[in-house]
Amino acid sequence: MVHVVIFAGGVGARMKSLDIPKQFINVDGKPIIIRTLENFAAHPQIDDIVVSCLADKIDYLWDLIAKFKTPKVTSIVPGGENGHKSIHNGLVEVQKNSSPNDIVLICDGVRPLITHQLITDCIKTAERFETAVPVTPSIDSVLQSENGQTCCKSLPRKQMYITQAPQGYTMRKIMWAHDEAEKRGITNPISSGELLIELGETLHIFKGERDNIKVTTPEDLEFLRSRYYYKSFKNFAKEELKYGL
Repeated sequence: MVHVVIFAGGVGARMKSLDIPKQFINVDGKPIIIRTLENFAAHPQIDDIVVSCLADKIDYLWDLIAKFKTPKVTSIVPGGENGHKSIHNGLVEVQKNSSPNDIVLICDGVRPLITHQLITDCIKTAERFETAVPVTPSIDSVLQSENGQTCCKSLPRKQMYITQAPQGYTMRKIMWAHDEAEKRGITNPISSGELLIELGETLHIFKGERDNIKVTTPEDLEFLRSRYYYKSFKNFAKEELKYGL
């Protein structure tokens, strides 16, 4: 089986939309999180979806799921104090109805441009290697700084990659990592992939997609809205040509 854990427990401080968490912002008539969920729900290999959400938004999210008729969401659990804890809460819920060899895809709730192919590639890679992290090559030079003001080291660009989501794992592998993190006092890794690296594991990476953005800043939101505006414009133009307008 293939399960999905969507973590959406953040408030989106960098979005500067303090009145509403970024995952609930509407883009072309739908909240971002619903668009993210729809991409997974539409994939035939996905069996079920668990969402880890802000506790006071759980009822609201269920209402949105009903309104937009989003299938395959079986549970919504309260998020934790950070992304790692939110993922853990979702994994614990998935574990109730999974086996160690099942695949789980872990993704933040603000990636509405995830494609069918990316999900397929993630599942295939995780089935083969137990770990699967999509990446894109860095197109910019990368400098390392400890204080944000001075720099004395340039990192080799050809070896630099930008991680994305969803990240795929066997349930056995990812639950082992979370158990080890608790034993070793690791409380806030940046992502599941970084957690496994910190634990001494080797990650298997595969080619991601540059359009698979995580909507984090107002600039990201502007890009996303422009994509849907362009898509709507293209559909409108097709209709005009169809009827000779």
